[in-house]
Amino acid sequence: MPFQMPGAGMQSVRQIAEEIVAREGGFVNDPDDPGGATKYGVTIHTMRRLGLDLSGDGSVGVADVRALRREQAVDIFITHYFQRPRISEMPGALQPSLFDMYVNAGGNAVKILQRLLRDMGYGVGVDGVVGPQTLAATHKAAVPDATALRDAYGVARRNYYFRLADGRVASRKYARTRAGTKGGWIKRAEAFLSPRYHLSSEQFQQRVAAWG
Repeated sequence: MPFQMPGAGMQSVRQIAEEIVAREGGFVNDPDDPGGATKYGVTIHTMRRLGLDLSGDGSVGVADVRALRREQAVDIFITHYFQRPRISEMPGALQPSLFDMYVNAGGNAVKILQRLLRDMGYGVGVDGVVGPQTLAATHKAAVPDATALRDAYGVARRNYYFRLADGRVASRKYARTRAGTKGGWIKRAEAFLSPRYHLSSEQFQQRVAAWG
């Protein structure tokens, strides 16, 4: 199922999943990350939910996270973060950013979209679930310009990250580097935005100035 990335050619869902895995990186167990032990973006909580006891010892622990293979992570994302949440049924232009955000934030990725749709005048609930109502409203909102909807979602996603960092000091390292430049969260959101909507260095500094 191909879709369009900004400034790129058509890509398959597997290519997008492989890029997500590459972006997420290897094993980490950051105490500031509520996701806990993570490898290739797959958290220990996800592995427990899916029953991925890779060591066969009857429980899913940190050792199982360490043992996760890249190919397994790609398959998990395609099945459980793209197909089952019905992101595969969304307008093609929106799929990459929504898919990437779902890997990063679960149902909150859909809630961001639902709040955006409500702001646009569509009567959808904000429950983090892609149902018939959300699908219908999203496809209507994508006409005539799906790219505009994708960009609106990307800006809303970036704002979501900023709000998280506003409210939680420990999360600010994900939005701003030690050098004071854009952190991983902001770069990740802007990777799916048209270049004209990227924040300049000055705009970014103004946005985070209150963090000190």
